[in-house]
Amino acid sequence: MGSLYTDITENSPALPSNPLDPEEFRRQGHMVIDFLADYYREIGTYPVRSQVEPGYLRKCIPESAPNQPEPIETILKDVQSHIVPGITHWQSPNYFAYFPSSGSTAGFLGEMLSTGFNIVGFNWMSSPAATELESIVMDWLGNMLKLPSSFLFSGGGGGVLQGTTCEAILCTLTAARDKMLDKIGRDQIGKLVVYGSDQTHCALQKAAQIAGIHPANFRAVQTFISDSFGLSPAELRMTVEADIAAGLVPLFLCATVGTTSSTAVDFLPGLCKVATEHEIWVHVDAAYAGSACICPEFRHFIDGVEDADSFSFNAHKWFFTTLDCCCLWVKNPKSLVRALSTNPEYLKNKATESKQVVDYKDWQIALSRRFRSLKLWLVLRSYGVANLRNFLRSHVKMAKVFEGLISLDSRFEVVVPRYFATVCFRFVHADETDGGDEALGINNEINKKLLERINASGKIYMTHAVIGGIYVIRFAVGATLTEEHHVRDAWKVVQQHITLLLSELRK
Repeated sequence: MGSLYTDITENSPALPSNPLDPEEFRRQGHMVIDFLADYYREIGTYPVRSQVEPGYLRKCIPESAPNQPEPIETILKDVQSHIVPGITHWQSPNYFAYFPSSGSTAGFLGEMLSTGFNIVGFNWMSSPAATELESIVMDWLGNMLKLPSSFLFSGGGGGVLQGTTCEAILCTLTAARDKMLDKIGRDQIGKLVVYGSDQTHCALQKAAQIAGIHPANFRAVQTFISDSFGLSPAELRMTVEADIAAGLVPLFLCATVGTTSSTAVDFLPGLCKVATEHEIWVHVDAAYAGSACICPEFRHFIDGVEDADSFSFNAHKWFFTTLDCCCLWVKNPKSLVRALSTNPEYLKNKATESKQVVDYKDWQIALSRRFRSLKLWLVLRSYGVANLRNFLRSHVKMAKVFEGLISLDSRFEVVVPRYFATVCFRFVHADETDGGDEALGINNEINKKLLERINASGKIYMTHAVIGGIYVIRFAVGATLTEEHHVRDAWKVVQQHITLLLSELRK
């Protein structure tokens, strides 16, 4: 203690009297806002994918933390010099990789308010506004999506904000597991089977591992190009019936609306029918595409959700709300609470005991939780439903423009239907009609080389998928700053690099 006291009093005269001094907070806060505003203004000039090599940052930063305070001005200079080069710029108008992580002024400011209040909202008593605003906002969103009333608090269900879809799937799978084990006995866990498709996000497999499902009881049901890689009810039925015949117990199905690889859509009505017959919990993962379903013309993609048990989408993907913000609705919140609740003495209070409040700690894995609803509330209020729909439609329109540009070049093809704002395409070099697997391999290798060259240029950033053995390049429109001219310029980049690549191959 003596040496620490000496360090502070004798060697740090510039140290603020309090780490949360309001005036110093105001001064530094303005500087950070200005820094970020400049970043967004110039973001289109940066290489979209970071160009650094592994380990670059250790060469730039000291081996130990400073003993004395450093001014924010110095720190921000280091952010610009050392951190920005190591960032892949997800907010760039030339970012078309993975799925979007679309930001907005309202989302950012809501995050700022949430971080500023810095509450730990594990139960109603810990911050009533956080719990109640979350419940209200989730009902707002549920109504925008035209979810059945059974998913809303007013209809006996309810919504909760998780961090990610991974958490949403794990929570619902855990609830389904305990509900089934209460029925058949805890010692029967080795018989439980979890179902997805070969296109389902890997979060399902991870959740099954964490929840104690035997690895041999995880089913990735095959999909086919004839179904546009959506999960077929007939394939699911065959798999389920085979498991039952083997003495296993079907437990959980994760159906997807907008798969990660190609935005395929599983056939919800038929899948839910099979699941209902066998008492399988159905979770609908619409992490990417759920946002678009607030638009009437896209709502039909989640038809059949009325027969599911839970539904989720990520507002931090394509809904202008900063990471993290996954919206999860369940028909039977008591199933979550039974599986996830704890009630230690130090958390007991009159509000909880009254049974008149929601304690969201019992709807999630962790105890502590952030005030996520604040940023979502700001997004909904700042832009309104009509504008949010139009923002989403503009991205779909731009994806259609890119799709149209592809169609004008006979060397390229769109591999799977475009449902939303992601286009999966490839360059076709070898004729696969007669060439078979060898020709497919040649085409896959050329597209792989093409994508890497494009991304290495830094001008645009796209990612790939392999569906049905076909290597495809994914062009996902959704960055908030993207405009149509960025999409047209991106196609020019693709054409420039395929021309260069073909010229090299001819040598």
